[in-house]
Amino acid sequence: MNPKTENRRAFFQKSLGLTGAALLGTFGTGLEAAVERTPQRSLPSDLKITDVKCGYVRGAVYVKIYTNQDVWGCGEAVDAIQGTYYLVKRMGDQLKGQSPLNPNRLAEQLRKGAFFGGAQSGVYVAVLTAIETALWDLTGKVYGLPVYQLLGGKFRDKIRVYCDTALYTSTNPTPDDYAAAAKNAVSKGYNAVKFDVDDGRDPNKYDRFNWTANPMEIERMYNAIAAVREAVGPNIDICVDMHGRYDAVTGLKMAQMYEPLNLMWLEEPVPADNVDVYKKISQETSTPICTGENIYLAYGFTRLLADNAVDIIMPDLQKAGGLGEGQRIANLANLYYVPFSPHMVASFFGAMASCHVCASVPNFQILEWQIYMDTDPLWQDIVTYDGPRTENSFITLSEKPGIGVEINEEGMKKYAVPGIPFFE
Repeated sequence: MNPKTENRRAFFQKSLGLTGAALLGTFGTGLEAAVERTPQRSLPSDLKITDVKCGYVRGAVYVKIYTNQDVWGCGEAVDAIQGTYYLVKRMGDQLKGQSPLNPNRLAEQLRKGAFFGGAQSGVYVAVLTAIETALWDLTGKVYGLPVYQLLGGKFRDKIRVYCDTALYTSTNPTPDDYAAAAKNAVSKGYNAVKFDVDDGRDPNKYDRFNWTANPMEIERMYNAIAAVREAVGPNIDICVDMHGRYDAVTGLKMAQMYEPLNLMWLEEPVPADNVDVYKKISQETSTPICTGENIYLAYGFTRLLADNAVDIIMPDLQKAGGLGEGQRIANLANLYYVPFSPHMVASFFGAMASCHVCASVPNFQILEWQIYMDTDPLWQDIVTYDGPRTENSFITLSEKPGIGVEINEEGMKKYAVPGIPFFE
């Protein structure tokens, strides 16, 4: 055994203590082998964060954490990230000089250090999410382990996804358009589809600010999904999203009308800020009710779950607090026997990051996937990955160290948001 190997073994035995050292001699050989695969220049104890930089592409921020060794980690956050360049820099400055190998501790340090700086939700938590994710990616690369292994192991090798057909980009689609979009997704191998039925451009709306749908709107929303069910048959799951743009009267009415169509879920029939209304709707329909993409951190889900207000939760793991926090949210839901079905509108990097969490919890149900990610050049250019992205409605979990997908800075430059420094 060479001196470097002896030093690494001594480091781990010291870290684990006497009992851990004994265990290392038996089944710890896998961890020891992982250390030997580490592309580091010195011991993990010598690793320090030297810089944190970011780049913005459309509605996402990509963070890169650099160290004093030839290893870095990446993270992504979406939605609540506009105007946050200096927030990324501020958080990065707080991390410099520290070891990146404690993702939970560092995320808690940033969160607890900003109780009066917005650390409960919104842009602060979204940026924290990107940094926390980058820490997990970096830690996995240092130890030569995929993130799911750092999270405690996996329950599954493949992550089921549903296909959001993006029909919302069409103006006033007809039931036939819905049926065609559903058939197209199924022909590509997807066994679950999602459609948005809220539409502020609906010519039948009397008043865009009144959230009570009129009879013509209700007929449109029902007929669209009835056409989907007829087109795909009984064995394809259908998810319907109302984006929280209706009131309780409309939300409950649509949930009850959809009952014969056997939906996988009805998503956010009302805004997610009133637990009591969700509880009322959930209790008065057999259609499963789902919410959570705009709820932050595990504490945001506590009352929803404790009051049995929803049937399914869908945190967005690119803005809810990170991968460790996502696992905590899922485990909390598991105590109430509630499925965990994350929202996902990030790149394939974000999708794979979400997959590591989905693999690590027992109550995972399904993950979101956008159909345009199969063909839009942007989503191909901004990441590097050498395998298929989806196959027959599944993503195969990466076994590479860290998240297993790399961001492609050169490819991202073509789509970078003007006027904001790009990884500077």
